[in-house]
Amino acid sequence: MKKTSTIEKTALFVMVFFFTLTISMSATANETTPKKAIVLAVFGTTYPTAIKSIQNLKHQIEEVYPDMPVKLAFTSEIIRAKWGKRANDEGFRKKHPEIPNEFYTAQSPLATIANLQDQGYRHIAVQSTHIFAGEEYQNLKAEIEALDSIKTLRERDKPFKKIILGRPALGEASDVFHYTEDIKHAAEILGEDLEIAAKKDSALVYMGHGNEIFSTGAYVELESALRDANPGKSIFIGTVEGYPGPEKVLAALKHAGVKKITLLPLMVVAGDHASNDMAGDEEDSWKSIFGAHGIEVFPVLRGLGEVDVWNEIYIKHLKEAIDRYNF
Repeated sequence: MKKTSTIEKTALFVMVFFFTLTISMSATANETTPKKAIVLAVFGTTYPTAIKSIQNLKHQIEEVYPDMPVKLAFTSEIIRAKWGKRANDEGFRKKHPEIPNEFYTAQSPLATIANLQDQGYRHIAVQSTHIFAGEEYQNLKAEIEALDSIKTLRERDKPFKKIILGRPALGEASDVFHYTEDIKHAAEILGEDLEIAAKKDSALVYMGHGNEIFSTGAYVELESALRDANPGKSIFIGTVEGYPGPEKVLAALKHAGVKKITLLPLMVVAGDHASNDMAGDEEDSWKSIFGAHGIEVFPVLRGLGEVDVWNEIYIKHLKEAIDRYNF
């Protein structure tokens, strides 16, 4: 029987050693590599035709971060309840087979974050889809900061190693990312909508959501940035809540002698506000208000989430938050 040489024994030992080392390193890496996830926080919508905006934005984020799960969260309790009811409505689900299950089961940002934490995710990045830093965004920010402030006796027992928030489209007060630059960037992207208005030889009017607590000056600054970037073009922005309301927009249209307008929602989804407050047939809709004063209105039910380049704003803000906090 042939004896195994010393060289062969040594070679075999080296092979076994490196194989064992590789397995050990792999196991250690799996133990030390943090589980990371992204939460996409949206107000939500009950309109089946409007969910494509949310789906498109989520898909774009998933393409940029394929190694992290992207979870959808609705900030509106009313909308979550509506989808929860529809989840048990066989007729509705049969009529809308295109709607993914995540809409029926969507939870609040807090619940979504809690579920991820329970699954072992200690690094969570939340991206706001708000237009500006108003009431909804400030509430979300307060929740994230509260979770981040949790202290435990031992550092290793903290529920979150990192939990961060990406700013809204028009930015927020900060000495790191200046909101004026965010507004300028948004104006550059929205300027492409002038082509839609040009087809009707009309002025361009946006309906934003706004709010009644915080200043809505960001909308006024955005309108100014749009006009600066597009000299000679008729561009107007108003809000459902806060300043400037539809009456202010109407006064501005009259002053400029505008007779035709293309009306677009300045919102991620073209849902209830766009369908009713903006383009509805009721006498208090923007379409009816402007139409009653001799202005021809061309409503366009398009959510900004359908616009890839607009979604890149949120992706940019998410990436900047990830880089800033070494996520």
